[in-house]
Amino acid sequence: MTRHGAKRGWYGKLVGAALGVTVLAAGASVWTAQAGPVGSPSSHASASATPGSDVMPVDVTIAHASDKGERGVNITIDDGPDPVWTPQVLDVLRENGVKATFCMVGPQAQAHPDLVKKVVAAGHRLCDHTVSHDTAMDTKSQAFQSQQILDAERMITEASGGLRPMYYRAPGGAFTPYSRKLAASRGMRPLGWNVDTKDFERPGADAIVATVERELPGGPTLLFHDAGGDRSQTVEALRRVLPWLKEQGRSFGFPVR
Repeated sequence: MTRHGAKRGWYGKLVGAALGVTVLAAGASVWTAQAGPVGSPSSHASASATPGSDVMPVDVTIAHASDKGERGVNITIDDGPDPVWTPQVLDVLRENGVKATFCMVGPQAQAHPDLVKKVVAAGHRLCDHTVSHDTAMDTKSQAFQSQQILDAERMITEASGGLRPMYYRAPGGAFTPYSRKLAASRGMRPLGWNVDTKDFERPGADAIVATVERELPGGPTLLFHDAGGDRSQTVEALRRVLPWLKEQGRSFGFPVR
């Protein structure tokens, strides 16, 4: 998994002042953070949780597989919703008959509830991608991790009209045993990825498509973005990648829960 360090500045400007969050450089490796024993969420962990929700805990391990089996593929879209790019991504998905998982940043969902509702109405799934998209979350306190995960869960749930996120994706893959246990206790399966398209770096649609074609044998979960800047290359790449995946005999599904 890759840490997207460039994204910290974009979200820091968006929500840093309001939240009083100091964004730090990434510390321990993602895989080290994922490897330790799973701890129990402390008592403050439920403070921001959605009141009265009927939550069924899920597996704490990081999901990569598709519910469509070995030939399945999962399209995941991070960092939105965005008023310019999310509608275009939704259009491409609709044109190809594809459902995706949208990993939303809490304040973005709160600012654009109409888009969250459109995502839900189209049959896509929601994923909690924290409040401030801090890719150094695995170096922060449990209190900070709880605030980031649970406040985003609340924002997304409220914006959707009551539908809760089904997954939790740590920014940059910065999971910890604690954050995985907390998310799973709230019914959100920790969600990884296998193919990082690097579309956030805007390498060109050709390069994004080539990355998918090259790395798809490594696993079924593909990472794209619909926010954080000009995502026209992502939209164009999806227009080409989705039909290509169908030609390869792939079925579009959701990450396992």
